[in-house]
Amino acid sequence: MGANKITVVGAGHVGATCAQRLAEKNLAREVVLIDVVEGIPQGKGLDMWESAPVEGFDTRLIGSQDYEPAAGSDVFVVTAGVARKPGMSRDDLLATNAKIVRSVSSEIARVAPDSIIIMVSNPLDVMSSVAMDVTGFPRERIIGMAGVLDTARFRSFIALELGVSVEDIQALVLGGHGDTMVPLVRYTSVGGIPLTHFLDDDRIEALVERTRKGGAEIVGYLKTGSAYYAPASAAVQMVESIVRDKNRILPCAAYLQGEYGQEGIFLGVPCKLGTGGLVEIIELELTEEETTALARSAESVRSVLAAVS
Repeated sequence: MGANKITVVGAGHVGATCAQRLAEKNLAREVVLIDVVEGIPQGKGLDMWESAPVEGFDTRLIGSQDYEPAAGSDVFVVTAGVARKPGMSRDDLLATNAKIVRSVSSEIARVAPDSIIIMVSNPLDVMSSVAMDVTGFPRERIIGMAGVLDTARFRSFIALELGVSVEDIQALVLGGHGDTMVPLVRYTSVGGIPLTHFLDDDRIEALVERTRKGGAEIVGYLKTGSAYYAPASAAVQMVESIVRDKNRILPCAAYLQGEYGQEGIFLGVPCKLGTGGLVEIIELELTEEETTALARSAESVRSVLAAVS
């Protein structure tokens, strides 16, 4: 069970890695890679297809400048936009990426009006709103990728700290992507045992802080770009839950209509993803401290949204 066709928009590092992982997991019969730069999606798509006999997948990869090959796609993963440079905040990307995402969204609505959009372009809470405005898609069919990446980072740091398998670590991060994210430490466990059994508050806070700055840490090393292996994996995990109807509960940016006391914005919350996209938002009882932190995160998203509107 999988999709007939999945399209990745943007053949940069994140997009190309996404396309490769989608194909290797056989999540669709066809993966289309779209980019405005002539030859890049075609070249990368052909290169990936030539790896199929070795890797053992039959997903056809096609590169294109235009959206015709993407017609009728089940899912679009949108990675198009400019990447962060050192010293740039996610919000600096705002005007440029909003313009790109508007154009991409209108093409998606034209060639695949029943598709589901996974938004990866930053700042993604706001870009998800831009896509919703342009396409008119319901909230079930536009979901932002942030929380899966943030929890993956948090889990990877905990595994290093404790010398345990990443598979045994469960974590949950709410809120916007970046400095205002809200990791729910009391829902974080290692093999079902609360994290607080293993680490004191100071060590946990240090790991939380490293998670918040996880993207910037990588930008600092790379100098000329930003993270792409983990972001691609996170987006593909969301796609897999949708096209295989796994109904996984993953932290994603969803459009809130009163949940968590928030209305009219995309914000990271626990989501059940299955056929059709967003199946359900899980509403947790938050402490006063967590509620305040989430409200602060929501305000940050609103201020950026106001800037783009």
